[in-house]
Amino acid sequence: MPEIAVRFEHISMEFPGVLANDDISLEIRKGEVFALVGENGAGKSTLMNILYGINTPTNGDVYIRGNKVEHFDPGVAIANGVGMVHQHFMLVPSFTVAQNIVLSREPKKYGVFFDNKAAEKETQKLIETYGLNVDPSAVVQEISVGLQQRVEILKTLYRGADILILDEPTAVLTPQETDELFAVIRKIVREHGMTVIIITHKLYEVMQISDRVGVMRKGKLVGVEKTSDMDERKLASLMVGRPVLYEHLEKTGTPGSEEISVKNLVVGDNRGLVAVDGVSLSVHSGEILGIAAIEGNGQSELLEAITGMRKIESGSVSVRGKDIKGMDPGTIRAVGLAHIPEDRISTGVCADASVSDNLLMGKQREARFNKFGIAQNNQAIRKYAEETYKKFDIRGAGIEVNVGSMSGGNMQKVVVAREFSFEAPVLIISQPTRGVDVGAIEFIHERIIQERNEGAAILLSSADLDEVFRLSDRIITLYEGKVTGEFKASEITKEEIGYYMTGKRETEAAHG
Repeated sequence: MPEIAVRFEHISMEFPGVLANDDISLEIRKGEVFALVGENGAGKSTLMNILYGINTPTNGDVYIRGNKVEHFDPGVAIANGVGMVHQHFMLVPSFTVAQNIVLSREPKKYGVFFDNKAAEKETQKLIETYGLNVDPSAVVQEISVGLQQRVEILKTLYRGADILILDEPTAVLTPQETDELFAVIRKIVREHGMTVIIITHKLYEVMQISDRVGVMRKGKLVGVEKTSDMDERKLASLMVGRPVLYEHLEKTGTPGSEEISVKNLVVGDNRGLVAVDGVSLSVHSGEILGIAAIEGNGQSELLEAITGMRKIESGSVSVRGKDIKGMDPGTIRAVGLAHIPEDRISTGVCADASVSDNLLMGKQREARFNKFGIAQNNQAIRKYAEETYKKFDIRGAGIEVNVGSMSGGNMQKVVVAREFSFEAPVLIISQPTRGVDVGAIEFIHERIIQERNEGAAILLSSADLDEVFRLSDRIITLYEGKVTGEFKASEITKEEIGYYMTGKRETEAAHG
């Protein structure tokens, strides 16, 4: 029998009005990679937060290497050899790699002063032991996201972790960085007998890296399977409780007239530094132009400039033949543009307003929703909201609940429903399925392709490279605010495009 690293016995976790974990019993073996998958709100993170001591279960027991956990606290979890790398890294940007790794456990000189040389020496030893190559003296804010993740893993290993929880570990990585991470995981499992638990939405990664997979749905553990006995389709169906057939999206028609034209665009960021540096692009009706870029390389500022949310320093942007430089977002929208923004919470919805009010935004002055121009036509508003709610498969307690109380996936559907209902000929879409589960992804992708097939010109930005490839007709890559390549989606691989996303192909060409 394999040694059991972690055992959950009848775990339930109840928050006010929500049963996040419902009588879960699960064993995770020493020396395996265990993937935990499920829709948003399925209870995956809650269960792992219990293991890491952030949450105390309402009922049930947790055993680590056969020892019952008596007190739930991250300090206790760390002392028991459990480490967790969160999706959003918890590093001090201005500190070096070594300083971050030893933080709170700093080696001291004369028992009083921080010993930086000793910290770098201990870090280097850790690096050599586990093969996580990174410069101990490098400042964290100056290294790549992939290397920052290595620092987070090294930090947990420095504290003695042999059970490692990784929450959405590839969300911000290039394909090359993902391959490197998986090589590291295999090494620490194979050579050091560690146990690795991965929470992820990316089912092909489950197939690639895990030994077994646990599927959660609505707070329950609905199955634990050997990964070799599964495929992506079976996993997706287990997650949502129905067949999910989202592999093929039929694209019809050919590109028409130019609807978006960007020439030599320069845009600054919030610090006043150049974020978009001479970008030119065009999008035609009936096509999707995807932007592939690691976060922070100018894609957000580019879309904000096109939608009127950020000042254009120089260059030109035209939408449907009209120069929109200096226009406010409302005026640009009236030209024929709809916008699904990057951050649904801060710019996509009004969380304190109802679903009905959020669906109506931008249409509230239309004659059909008013009586004689002096009062709202509540009957017409309700009818429109209910029809849109149903059409876009929004799920929840109805159109009168506050959007802020909804799951991420349903909140995103509200944004998609509102923007697509404008039937605008131009769509700017950023991170359409970030933090959204597989069932909602299927629906949103189908709607995007439907808009394309009906003639919309769509400019799409996503941190999920698979999403960019799946939806786009053409792809441009951005690095440090510059376009480094343009390709037909069918004529380049994800691995190849990853080089352009890091500026390496541009560098090779310059020195070739």
